[in-house]
Amino acid sequence: QVGGFAWENCGDRTDPVVLQSLSVAPDPISIPGSLRVSAAVSSSKAMASPLKVRAEGEGWGGRGWDRLGEPCTYDDVCTILDNLIPPGTTCPEPLLTYGIPCHCPFKAGSYSLPASDFVLPDVELPAWMTNGNYRVRVAVSSSGEELACVKLAFSLQS
Repeated sequence: QVGGFAWENCGDRTDPVVLQSLSVAPDPISIPGSLRVSAAVSSSKAMASPLKVRAEGEGWGGRGWDRLGEPCTYDDVCTILDNLIPPGTTCPEPLLTYGIPCHCPFKAGSYSLPASDFVLPDVELPAWMTNGNYRVRVAVSSSGEELACVKLAFSLQS
């Protein structure tokens, strides 16, 4: 499918973290602009540092899907979160209101974000990321064990 927002879990049935629902509007996503997101995630296992994240993407090139550079790997997203939101400070809204943690470790349980608005600033996007259709696969692992895998498809309009 080309165009239109879509998502799916891509891990096997034993992955402890599962995306239950995800909704994003508008479609296509506009940068700069406002983005309304709702989501629900369940985890049967606590997630602690180091949490490795690997992301790889493809863009629609008219004749087919083209790989977007090399996959990006972040060895520990917990450290990145600590740098963005110093430990000991409260989580930003709307995470705070809905009891969604913003630091590791993440406890097992269910987390739900009702429809919430986020402002997407006018940022300089990578040269390859222009108006168009994209597919991204994101996998989260710890000590070699896959915890979650999600595939997203979305369109961008800048």
